[in-house]
Amino acid sequence: MATAPQPTLPLFYNDLMPLNSRDHAKYRSNPGDGLTWLVNQHAVPLTSDEFIQAQRHFPIVFSSGEGSVPLALMGLNEGVNTFIDDGGKLIEDVYIPAYARRYPFLLARLAPDAQELSLCFDPASGLLTETDTGEALFEDDGKPAPLVQGALEFCQKFEEAGARTQAFVQELINKDLLMDGEIAITRNDDPDKPYIYRGFKMINEEKLRELDAETAKLWTGNGIMALIFAHLFSMDMMRHIFGRQAAQGKVPEQQGQPAA
Repeated sequence: MATAPQPTLPLFYNDLMPLNSRDHAKYRSNPGDGLTWLVNQHAVPLTSDEFIQAQRHFPIVFSSGEGSVPLALMGLNEGVNTFIDDGGKLIEDVYIPAYARRYPFLLARLAPDAQELSLCFDPASGLLTETDTGEALFEDDGKPAPLVQGALEFCQKFEEAGARTQAFVQELINKDLLMDGEIAITRNDDPDKPYIYRGFKMINEEKLRELDAETAKLWTGNGIMALIFAHLFSMDMMRHIFGRQAAQGKVPEQQGQPAA
């Protein structure tokens, strides 16, 4: 079975294979016991379409370096997810970003010059296997079963949301609104030793206040300003996530750990 080109695989994916009725006619879904791919994952990519929902649960930050993308922080330190236990089960009900919900499926180009995206999956996930139990991926006549049709539609919508997200971030970059972020959090039992979190970008509120009236009016009308405020409001969740880590005994000894 052919494997899709994979110079670098996205977060969560260990392998990538095109899904087709010839090679995977007998494959069925095997949901497993939980969201195992989220275990120990503290930062999950987020689309701008999800900001309003996500800001109620997580801090929303932007990755550092070039090609900045929005991230939902499910923990403040590498290897810490305060919402998923070691078995991949939710500790409490929480919004799961679409990036994580689409796994193990992914739309990818099978060749560098390919114009169309093909539905692929991670065969290493163990979520789609040749078995007698679970929901079928293909009908007896080879047509995609509802599960595959739903996965394809979800992935297509995710790609569309990803394009809107890139356009949103580019607007922020064009106006030089992203700056290196830093958050200091102190524990009540040791107020003299703050935990300093860096390694992410956030909106520069001073430059936002200096935004020209024409752009401010345009962004208010097209929804960009609402996304900006959702991000800014979500930053209060930093302390909430830190509190969750402290309650779970997952606050490290050392200072200055990167959040993203």
